[in-house]
Amino acid sequence: MTQKVSLSENQPFYTKDDVEILSSEKVYNGFFSMVKYRLRHKLFNGSWSKPLERELFERGHAAALLPYDPIEDKVVILEQFRIGAMVAEFTPWQLEIVAGIIEPGESAHDVACREAVEEAGLTVTDLEKVTRYLSSSGGCSETLDVFVGRVDSTQAQGIHGLIDEGEDIRVHVITRQEAYQWVESGKIENAASIIALQWLQLNYLRLQSK
Repeated sequence: MTQKVSLSENQPFYTKDDVEILSSEKVYNGFFSMVKYRLRHKLFNGSWSKPLERELFERGHAAALLPYDPIEDKVVILEQFRIGAMVAEFTPWQLEIVAGIIEPGESAHDVACREAVEEAGLTVTDLEKVTRYLSSSGGCSETLDVFVGRVDSTQAQGIHGLIDEGEDIRVHVITRQEAYQWVESGKIENAASIIALQWLQLNYLRLQSK
């Protein structure tokens, strides 16, 4: 049954204080972990929900970077195998921007710069924050900080990645216009890359003016 709820201008949004954690249990602990929560939360009619069980995939937090050369008006895009894409019946070799997990003691800015070296052999300057978003809040706690950073695209080439982490990453240097066409055509299929390239399309003139 649909309930009509009127929202007044002064009515606050719900917060963490409107959730009660009844119990939590780590049900898997490997490279990533899975935690099972039992909880209840406030309903929009002011009452409380019945106890709910939710499994949460915890993989930490990540940073992503779109390397952009404002002089050449080119971007650096990476290509690598992704098992999640394969299982979802997308192209297993995904076209992406630089990204990595934030380790303890690191900032998102630090990770973006480190991963640019590891994954593309590039030194990045003039990082601009694009956004921070939840990757899939219905079942995962991961957040992504997205940046665009200045690079010299003439230095980008070859195959990169850490061998001991099983990385095999091919570098592509393409024009900004072609990269945005890849977004529009669906050739680029992951959220961080789409968000960064859309932001660049709106802001490239300002970056070039610097």
